[in-house]
Amino acid sequence: MTRELWKGNEAIAEAAVRAGLEAYFGYPITPQNEVLEYLSGRMPALGRAFVQAESEPAAINMVYGAACTGAKVMTSSSSPGISLMMEGLSYIAGTEVPMVLMNVMRGGPGLGNIAPSQGDYNQICKGGGHGDYHPIVLAPASIQEAVDLMPVAFDLAHKYLNICCILIDGSIGQMMEPITLPEMQPVVRKEYDWAVSGAVERERHVLTSIYLDVPSEEKTNLRILGRWREAQKNEIRYKEYYLEDAEIAIIGFGTAGRIALTAVRQARAMGIKVGLFRPISVAPFPLKQVEELSKKVQSILVVEMNTGQMLTDVQAAVRNRIPLRFYGRLGGVVPFPDEFVHEMQELQRDPGDPEDDPADLWYQRMMQRQGGG
Repeated sequence: MTRELWKGNEAIAEAAVRAGLEAYFGYPITPQNEVLEYLSGRMPALGRAFVQAESEPAAINMVYGAACTGAKVMTSSSSPGISLMMEGLSYIAGTEVPMVLMNVMRGGPGLGNIAPSQGDYNQICKGGGHGDYHPIVLAPASIQEAVDLMPVAFDLAHKYLNICCILIDGSIGQMMEPITLPEMQPVVRKEYDWAVSGAVERERHVLTSIYLDVPSEEKTNLRILGRWREAQKNEIRYKEYYLEDAEIAIIGFGTAGRIALTAVRQARAMGIKVGLFRPISVAPFPLKQVEELSKKVQSILVVEMNTGQMLTDVQAAVRNRIPLRFYGRLGGVVPFPDEFVHEMQELQRDPGDPEDDPADLWYQRMMQRQGGG
């Protein structure tokens, strides 16, 4: 198959179309506007539904309704827009219907800026909306990987009757890369025993997220939790690079993980035995795999474009077994590979103590750099 040069947002939108997307509802926000712009022409041309809603809450509630029919539905937004969708996302999770969400993260908190960031990790990986639920979250590190994960996202959403999020940042959404697109898949509407599709010669289906009978609500929570536990067992995804003889492991997701791979190659050329562990499924997080990794290497460096949100998941796996360090950039600052290499050199020189607080050590260094400590 031929490789073509595509912009990230447009390529991912086309991948959704080719995966069988039947209906898209969204609202513009930078840096994911190209998704709407592209689908506004592509979806109607194929006889599929596209609606630019009047707001993010309106868009997510349109998704909610369409998801109840069993259709392949999707929305996309960026950080503040995702926050506005949180009530609807909780309703979708509580009703146990499938949808795909794409979050193109930008700098924050607040309105922030339109630069790339990874500050939404906790928000989306830990649920975000109210109640006990866990979205499935996939974090690609390139346009090609995002394209490849789009049909997987629809499959996982329908398999687990859950939200499946493609989590990227503005750099992946805005960059251009040569990619290979998949073949167009036919739109096939499956009949589900839960879907609202017209009660013809059958009893009607009732989909709701309200259970005034308290034991019924507990039963629903346990059912949702059961599917999540199955996802934790079966849907762990990650990639490993140069870990066979590594003494230091660097862990990063998305763009930070991509930059880390360049840094690992530079460090290896300098004689540092380092490898990369890159989670792709950040929810469920590969806890067992990171735990096993911590038994093989001498120290770990976690890199993110936030204040250490994934770091807490890594800490839960490592459990002070070996020295752990953290390096993050904030507010839309994208780190250079040289910064990661410097951190590896420091870790090799002085790994410190497993009981050290990596977030505190990083904060003190950042404040010194800013002239505030």
